[in-house]
Amino acid sequence: MLSDLLYLTHLSGHQGLSFITFVCYVASSASAFLAAPLLEFLLALYFLFADAMQLNDKWQGLCWPMMDFLRCVTAALIYFAISITAVAKYSDAASKAAGVFGFFATIVFAVDFYLIFNDVAKFLKEGDSAEENTADKAEEENSDSDSD
Repeated sequence: MLSDLLYLTHLSGHQGLSFITFVCYVASSASAFLAAPLLEFLLALYFLFADAMQLNDKWQGLCWPMMDFLRCVTAALIYFAISITAVAKYSDAASKAAGVFGFFATIVFAVDFYLIFNDVAKFLKEGDSAEENTADKAEEENSDSDSD
């Protein structure tokens, strides 16, 4: 329950920061970069909706932690790139503010993908141990224990 609350807090933080960055890019002369924060806002909204509707329980075939991990990695990289460009190339205050919020978003997403990495590693280890257990059981069943 606590992990779900923390996850929802992270998504809400992502949404808020992405929306603020989007508004700054809309008001700036660097408006060419507004698609990235808008897309990230919509993705965070989708993950919040999916978690609220418990789609991760209904669709077991998808690796939800891995999807969230990839979303955070790509968001951190894209925010970092567009923030450097917005701060270096454009001189208006809104572009500078968008770049600063973009750097904050980069830090938030980088910390989040580091934390999610632990969940993904645990998920992948559980899958490996389950495969090893079934392989061991199949090997024991196939062994000829009556021939002493």
